[in-house]
Parts: sequence; C-alpha cells; structure tokens
Amino acid sequence: MDIVFIEGLKIDTTIGYYDWEKTIKQPLIFDLQMGCDIRAAASGDELAKTLDYAQISNEIETFANAKVVDLLETLAENLSQHLMQAYQIKWLKLKINKPDAVANASGVGVIIERGSKA
Repeated sequence: MDIVFIEGLKIDTTIGYYDWEKTIKQPLIFDLQMGCDIRAAASGDELAKTLDYAQISNEIETFANAKVVDLLETLAENLSQHLMQAYQIKWLKLKINKPDAVANASGVGVIIERGSKA
C-alpha cells in the first residue's frame, strides 16, 4: 500500500465545548495519511488516477467550517467517514491538533485510524 499525505494543514474554524469557544475561530492543524495504490497514476502521469491532495485539502477546509461541533473527536470521526466515502479511501490516519487549547502545551488533539491497510 502506498500513502498520500497532507501534513500541517492549518484551518481556522469554530469548534469547542465552552460557550466562549463558539463565538471565535480557532486554528486546527490537520495531518492526514491515506492509503492508496499510486502505480496507475505513476505509469500514466495522471492526477485523476490518484488522490488529489489539493482537492482533499479544500474538502477538509469546507467540511471543518460547514458545521460547528463541540469535540475534536466528533469532527475527526465525521471527517474520516466523509473522506473515505467521497474518495473511496480504504485506510486513513487522521490527526487533528488544537494548538491553543491548553496553556503550556504546544498542542492537544486526537489521532484516529480507520479502515484496513490490507
């Protein structure tokens, strides 16, 4: 299995459990690994035969701003399901970092892995 990745995608969005968080935008940092087979794309030099990381990056931004949720866990689960269905991804690993959430921490967040590498 090959992996297409997006690393350090910064998106400002509204997310949070506390009332004050629902009134501001906060940065989230997304790292995403997606399992695929790149051989067909590589042999024909065709973007249409692989995962388009620019398109998927835009999709993540649109999704993150479409609906306000309280928890990173909710966003991570919903986003992973959406991406897997929309792009026929068999396996993915998603990390969402909320860098400004906890004083004295460079970041907190969640990492989830869905699907099968087989």
